[in-house]
Amino acid sequence: MEKEINTVGLSREYIIHPGETLAEVIEDRGMSQHDLAVRTGMTEKHISTVIHCQNNISASFAKRLEYALGIESSFWMDLQANYDRELIEFEELNNISKEELGVLKKLREVSDTWKSFGWLEEEDSPAAMVLDYRMLFGLSNLLDIPKISYVAAYRAQVKNTNTDLYVLYAWQRMCELLTKDTIVAGEVNTDKLKAMIPDIKEVMFLRANQIQKALSGIFSECGIAFRIVPCFTGAPVQGLLKTTEDGTLILCMTLRQKFADIFWFTLFHEIAHILNGDTKREFIDFDSVPGAIETKADRTACDLLINSKDYEIFISKEKYKNQNSIMEFARSQKVRDYIVQGRLMKEEKIPWKARPRYDWI
Repeated sequence: MEKEINTVGLSREYIIHPGETLAEVIEDRGMSQHDLAVRTGMTEKHISTVIHCQNNISASFAKRLEYALGIESSFWMDLQANYDRELIEFEELNNISKEELGVLKKLREVSDTWKSFGWLEEEDSPAAMVLDYRMLFGLSNLLDIPKISYVAAYRAQVKNTNTDLYVLYAWQRMCELLTKDTIVAGEVNTDKLKAMIPDIKEVMFLRANQIQKALSGIFSECGIAFRIVPCFTGAPVQGLLKTTEDGTLILCMTLRQKFADIFWFTLFHEIAHILNGDTKREFIDFDSVPGAIETKADRTACDLLINSKDYEIFISKEKYKNQNSIMEFARSQKVRDYIVQGRLMKEEKIPWKARPRYDWI
């Protein structure tokens, strides 16, 4: 791989070796290298190599300098540690491949959003941004993202050519970071979650800007960290359900398609996964990923939103042909009318028409 020099904010000449400080100290005191060698019990050659930045200050030498100069060993060790850290950073910045820098092009939209979160600096150079992403992603090289086991699994699962594995990984990592400080009431309580379905339905009657807070409160009581998150081009994702390393179940939703009925159906689809005991694995809901587990979750979501027997009667009597009847049926199910209309349109009972959209993220 070709290398590209990317020194930004840190020039090699400004990285101060602790030997330079040592040279200044003994010069100020009128002490020769020979005198320092005698006082520390080291050879003049060793003193010379340290002062000329050819050798580092070890812990034992730092202690000898404390005896000889009256300057605590921690001072010299801190100087050495700072030098080592800055040198590593300098070397990292200058050894980033063009291929790894190229990953940033895929993450432009992600970068703009993450800067607004304060996770990336506005003035970061490409090289510095790569180092920031490495820290945020928990990787020593961004090119290794496709090798991560669950990312590789997505590649096999998702046939959508609009899906970019780097963006998808960034989106999931964002979900983890945005929910990491969410306080939840103990472990996941599915009984409580099921009992609070009516409360969740009531949230759809709130103003759009109240939905996030209301749902977060309900889910936290059930032991679930909930967040509505931004979506990115390259990650056609509607929802995520994942148990993190510390055992917290996180549930994240996007407003990718913006349609209110799709948002609520997807949310209840995720709830169905939880109630069906599917949380042992990780679920990312794309536009269309077939499978028995997903089909079951769809069916459960439909039943949670609208009573199946009531719906069958409603359809059999063809009441869906009248808008007032649709609204009345929606009230009986304690859902917004667009939930009923969305289902009817999907089942081709009524023609597709304009429906409410969410657009606050």
